[in-house]
Amino acid sequence: MIKPRAKVAPNTWEFLRDPMIAPTGFREYDARWQYPQGINLPGMTALGLGLGTQMRRRGIAPVIAVGNDYRDYSLSIKNALMLGLMQAGIAVRDIGPALSPMAYFAQFHLDAPAVAMVTASHNPNGWTGVKMGFERPLTHGPDEMAELRDIVLNGEGEAHPGGSYEFVEGVREAYLDDLVGDFRMTRPLKVVCATGNGTASAFAPELLRRLGVEVVESHNELDYTFPHYNPNPEAMEMLHDMSARVAASGADFALGFDGDGDRCGVVDDDGEEIFADKMGVILARDLSRIYPNATFVADVKSTGLFASDPVLRANGAHADYWKTGHSHMKRRVHALGALAGFEKSGHYFLAEPIGRGYDCGMRVAVEICKLMDRNPDMKMSDLRRALPHTWATPTMSPYAADEDKYDIFARIVAKLEGMTEIAGCKVAQVVTVNGARVILDNGSWGLVRASSNTPNLVVVCESAQSEAELRAIFKALDDVIRTEPGVGDYDQTF
Repeated sequence: MIKPRAKVAPNTWEFLRDPMIAPTGFREYDARWQYPQGINLPGMTALGLGLGTQMRRRGIAPVIAVGNDYRDYSLSIKNALMLGLMQAGIAVRDIGPALSPMAYFAQFHLDAPAVAMVTASHNPNGWTGVKMGFERPLTHGPDEMAELRDIVLNGEGEAHPGGSYEFVEGVREAYLDDLVGDFRMTRPLKVVCATGNGTASAFAPELLRRLGVEVVESHNELDYTFPHYNPNPEAMEMLHDMSARVAASGADFALGFDGDGDRCGVVDDDGEEIFADKMGVILARDLSRIYPNATFVADVKSTGLFASDPVLRANGAHADYWKTGHSHMKRRVHALGALAGFEKSGHYFLAEPIGRGYDCGMRVAVEICKLMDRNPDMKMSDLRRALPHTWATPTMSPYAADEDKYDIFARIVAKLEGMTEIAGCKVAQVVTVNGARVILDNGSWGLVRASSNTPNLVVVCESAQSEAELRAIFKALDDVIRTEPGVGDYDQTF
């Protein structure tokens, strides 16, 4: 096996012959590169060989379910990955175009011990990557990713006989059947379904109709050029479009899904976006009535209401704040036996008896419809207004190069830990379990962390007092961030 080269140079003889992989693509909990600037097709084959080798070293039975999202280059990348897996002696069970949660479902449905999903997730076109896992419903975390990186980059992939290929029909239909079950709405419900022309277009409208929902379609034609906007329900561009569709149609609310369908965003009947952490509190309030004393995991970017909300407290709910990232959250929910996990980015992790513990935007859509069915006299805006009011920013991401972002972040943390006051309030605590969450003595907070997936920092703030305080907290954090010349512009502001 040729040791992969780190330099990726398209339009060269070597690029068509040798595996080339930028090491920065091996991230905390999945692999992600710009294509072809960060990885070539022989590099993806080397990744497949490395993943198959990792399976054998860990004693994983040599069978894997593989899917791909709906982008024009994803099939070529999946084929290259599967070639490497078969070189490692792995029996590949190809489920075809899929959502990431459909691939996770296939692990259960096909009783496959491993999964690999080729997807750029919510990243714009030009990105690709692989989400992978062995122990269902979990996906690779930092240890597994570091082990895989070393196998691949050191050229340790080992060929093995016995590899095979099978295309498996019917997984999409089985996935939808599993989601719908025997539930049907008993109240009329009109919902905007926004998919940004991404992979969820082939799933979400049909799913909602099968539940008995009247669907208002919004960019539901499959089109991998994403002619309207990149499907990302955390981005204000998509949320504003969803809001306009609600206003124009008189819908009860809007649901939006990202490029690989593992995230869900919500806009209510007033056209107000409900960020996923707040939607998580709404769901947790309802679920904690059905399942008293439940544990809910929230990522460090999420609202403080999981711990302070009086309804959750009255229902005996316990809040656990944990690391951002779908693999981190899945593992924490699994380890604690939590009922659900909520991430501000729109990942929801609904565990038994509701779901299987992996993040699935379609499952969230079903559970939101069930929530509304259990509360027939309530509008989505009523549920939002019933929460204690806080002011929060969207997740904002200033540029910081992958090679530099962790060093930049470390210097920012040192400066934040030296601060005693922000926005006129004393700093009560700086929590560094994942990033630096600066908590003020009135319960307001601001977070800075390095993104695990993209060349960015991440900034989120929440005030329990006012929008003015929110802006003051953000300015204080941004002033510290701006001391680093390697930090660029934000992708969005508020």
